[in-house]
Amino acid sequence: MLISNFPRFCGRALMVICSGVLVSCGHALPQIPGFDAATWRADPYACRDQRRAAIAALTRSREHLYEARADDVTALLGPPDEEELRAGTEKAYYYYLEPGTQCQGRHARSGAACISLRFGPLGTVTEVLIDPLTPAKP
Repeated sequence: MLISNFPRFCGRALMVICSGVLVSCGHALPQIPGFDAATWRADPYACRDQRRAAIAALTRSREHLYEARADDVTALLGPPDEEELRAGTEKAYYYYLEPGTQCQGRHARSGAACISLRFGPLGTVTEVLIDPLTPAKP
């Protein structure tokens, strides 16, 4: 009886070990010097144009975003303005950086500058792209 349960036990043990490895992939995000996360999160879709002031600090520290887990990115930046599911388990988060047509009606996709965070199959950031901002209006 004990030997017949061995394959089932090994399968469960292997699942637990693999789950632990996947959960431990990536890293928690450190504080980003000069970045006001509360102000960023309080300006969804960048419609109040408050995210513009945070771009310099975020750009200087963009290397901290690489290999960060999706939950940690959401804790720092808030829920994404747009999310795109890609092949397999990959996805991308988009955060607008300035007001645009996304501020009208039902937040339709806009050509306004944004930051794109792409996540690989392990759920960690693999690419950070930051669009250039249009000059601020006087």
